[in-house]
Amino acid sequence: MGDEQIQQPSFNSAVVSEVPPAYALLLNVMSKRRTWVCFFVLVYAILLSSTWNTLKFILSWYKLQSDHSSGWPALYASVMLGAVFGVLSMAAALAVVVPATLVTWIAIVVLLAFCGKPRRALIVEGRKITREIIGLVCRILLKEGNVVAAMCAVLGYFALVKRNGEAD
Repeated sequence: MGDEQIQQPSFNSAVVSEVPPAYALLLNVMSKRRTWVCFFVLVYAILLSSTWNTLKFILSWYKLQSDHSSGWPALYASVMLGAVFGVLSMAAALAVVVPATLVTWIAIVVLLAFCGKPRRALIVEGRKITREIIGLVCRILLKEGNVVAAMCAVLGYFALVKRNGEAD
């Protein structure tokens, strides 16, 4: 027992040398947690910047339209503001949902494997579970995004009407 040594897998140097250096560098960089954190921050910075520009555009449009119109521009602008905030909230929720969904999916598939399911049945069940989880996540994201959009639209309408009333 004590004399047996655990055999370490040996990699063929020809196989390792066939990998292009750029690909190896990319794999090395993408395997770091820092890279994903920077990528996450970059994506959200771009998302917030574009959202900010869209909000400024909507408010400038409203200001131009509210000078010679009744309450309709406030309604249009509030619906647009609600839509922007709804999409932003869904994008923010998606960043939290994806890792949680992956962990849930992995846990379910591992539990099915431990229950003694054959490999083919496990693949079929895994596909069914994937469809169910993705469908549930999409329904929840859309519902939450719509709630945020509706709340922001109502609040935006009252804020724009009050703002327009104070300007008169």
